[in-house]
Amino acid sequence: MRMMGALLLAAVSLSGDSWTLPQGLAVKENEPRTYRFSVDYTTADVRGQIFRRQRVAAEYTRGLAGGDVVWKNVTSAEANGDTEALGAGQKQEYMEGFHYHKNLTDTSGAMKPDFFKGFPPGAVFARNLVWDEEMIELFGQAQFEHLKLNEPYRSISQEETNMPGVGKFQNRDVELEWTGKSRRNGQDCALIEYSAFFNPLEIATPGLSLKGRSHYWGEIWVSLQTKQIEFATLHEDVLGELKLTGQDAPQVISVFRSGVFEPVVVQK
Repeated sequence: MRMMGALLLAAVSLSGDSWTLPQGLAVKENEPRTYRFSVDYTTADVRGQIFRRQRVAAEYTRGLAGGDVVWKNVTSAEANGDTEALGAGQKQEYMEGFHYHKNLTDTSGAMKPDFFKGFPPGAVFARNLVWDEEMIELFGQAQFEHLKLNEPYRSISQEETNMPGVGKFQNRDVELEWTGKSRRNGQDCALIEYSAFFNPLEIATPGLSLKGRSHYWGEIWVSLQTKQIEFATLHEDVLGELKLTGQDAPQVISVFRSGVFEPVVVQK
């Protein structure tokens, strides 16, 4: 009888509220928290022949006074082919100390023409760091209360975005799904998957233009106690026609991105 009672209690604990995300949970920040964000770019032809690799990495700190965030130690390392070692990361001084006010539910500020004032026109990868981080927190924190276990949630549909100094991107259909619970950094977390496929993309920067499509997807671990991001991944596959200044015809290229977003110091 005692064993039967224990089994019934266990069944109760695994049902109902146990599989419902907390509602009204605010992001708890007692002090600033720093993350490292590293993204690898691999450029290849349509047959998978790799001819360029690049790694962009940075430290991002949120929870500053007044809700501000700041970027520091942004570096970029490059290599040719698939075997050459990545060179030493070169610090991107123009982004050192780049700060702004964080608005969790409105990321439109990062799409204003003057947001990246002082950035070189061709600094697309540096801009991507900011846009990707905004996306991770938007999906993991702002959309948190909309999610139900194993039920896809359409977050964005047919939304075209003008990327200042870069081009245009259309999110055709972004889906989020809370797939279960996990642990990261000693925290019980909701594991959230996100994905968006066949997104039209146009890039126009000094010296080149690219027209193609993007698939992107990843996972986000969100603490059930603090609503902080404890870990996140990013993958993107871009296929498009690249035309360099002076070229008579475009060439088809594939660019694959793989990123990891994680706290530098784990909160106790």
